[in-house]
Amino acid sequence: MMINVHNRNFMQGMWQITKAYWFSEEKWMARALLAVIVALNLGQVYILVLVNEWSNTFYNTLQNHDKDGFVSAIGTFCILAVCHIIVAVYVLYMQQFLEIKWRRWLTEKYLQTWLHKRAYYQMQLLDNNTDNPDQRISEDLNLFVNLTLGLSIGILKAAVILFSFMFILWNLSGSLTIPIGQTEIVIPGYMFWVAILYSVAGNWLTVKIGKPLVNLNFSQQRYEADFRFSLIRLRENSESIALYGGEVQEQAKLTERFQMVFDNFKAVMLRQKKLTWFTSGYGQIAIIFPMVVAAPRYFSNQMQLGGFMQISAAFGKVQDSLSFLIDSYSSLAQWQSVVKRLLGFSHAMHRVENIADQKVIG
Repeated sequence: MMINVHNRNFMQGMWQITKAYWFSEEKWMARALLAVIVALNLGQVYILVLVNEWSNTFYNTLQNHDKDGFVSAIGTFCILAVCHIIVAVYVLYMQQFLEIKWRRWLTEKYLQTWLHKRAYYQMQLLDNNTDNPDQRISEDLNLFVNLTLGLSIGILKAAVILFSFMFILWNLSGSLTIPIGQTEIVIPGYMFWVAILYSVAGNWLTVKIGKPLVNLNFSQQRYEADFRFSLIRLRENSESIALYGGEVQEQAKLTERFQMVFDNFKAVMLRQKKLTWFTSGYGQIAIIFPMVVAAPRYFSNQMQLGGFMQISAAFGKVQDSLSFLIDSYSSLAQWQSVVKRLLGFSHAMHRVENIADQKVIG
């Protein structure tokens, strides 16, 4: 199954889990916290834009041997750095605060449904397809909240960075003239188009390489939970196992369960290795690539050193925002797996509840 946040089933499932909290009795507090978090993230982007403009001034002072301008630029940077630190601290704090409140609310609702009409017991009798409900409540809800907040805000921030820096990149990069025979093709804002092409190619290759990670992550969570459940069952039934001398059989079962964990993790490792080869190389090339592309205009004296460094930094920001999928692919794959598991758990609880109601009516 290919990771695709625009996939209709995934988006419907994610919204089904999400909407309950944002329209609950805690909705106004949650929405206020989210608004503050979004505002702080927008503030971070604004500081990044100011730092980008500052880099132009700073490197020009170096090129011009302007001592007074250099000292002034250092003072400006200190102010920007302090503002960035303050905003970064409160972005993290407020996001974690919202995260724990959302997780608490979801946990209470899932526990209530699981215990209602003895669904926890009915599921063992009527629904063997839903594995490890304890993991769904304790681990998957935590992952869901963490990934949903982190990735959603990350996507928003990446979009704002893209639109903020694409104008900077467009204005600074100028036009590229390509002579073809007797004619010339002029490409305005060519660095912006190069950044888009570079990022689109990287995203496409990342999807191709990382596609199997979705199902592999889903399976890994299940095998880990199955192995943990077997250990818990051994401890709970230790007296009867000791009485009948069942150690050999239990060890065989545990070894078999762990072998599934081991084999699947090896598959994750190999796929992650391939993905890391690509993403690491992609990231390293991205450091020097904008400088190589911008070098012709610099050496033809069409820009100063400050403009050269500013355009390289702006290229990096546009490329980073367009490459959000590359940097977050593993998290996106895990997010989809978590949503799938939680939906399966919710459907199973409601299914056994309906069966129980029918039995009572009958």
